[in-house]
Amino acid sequence: MTERRLIDTVAWVRIEDGRILCARPRGKDVFYIPGGKREGAETDLQTLLREIEEELTVALLPDTVAHVGTYEAADNGLLVRMSCYTAEYHGILTASSEIDALAWFGYADRELVPPVDQLLFDDLAAAGQLG
Repeated sequence: MTERRLIDTVAWVRIEDGRILCARPRGKDVFYIPGGKREGAETDLQTLLREIEEELTVALLPDTVAHVGTYEAADNGLLVRMSCYTAEYHGILTASSEIDALAWFGYADRELVPPVDQLLFDDLAAAGQLG
């Protein structure tokens, strides 16, 4: 059995009106749940705060951060782990220079995101949070 390289990420789950915020990074064709990989010995919280500020130019409010689930899926020979958190924020959601586009996706858009994100979409839809 071949071992897959693990990509360990954190993601911000922002749902409004039954749709989830997704971002398409510069130079990519796929939308993702906003977030990213940790740097060095960062905690999930530190990574989440930094990545969302870098990508969306808003500040998450640390006291409101809540874990909603951790998902794992194979993607192009890699194993991707995504720890997902909700949080309130301060500021205006704006795509930074790292992001080409922001979009609000419903469950019908599930096929437009990577396999690990699709698992989150499934759980949110089953819980009645994603239209």
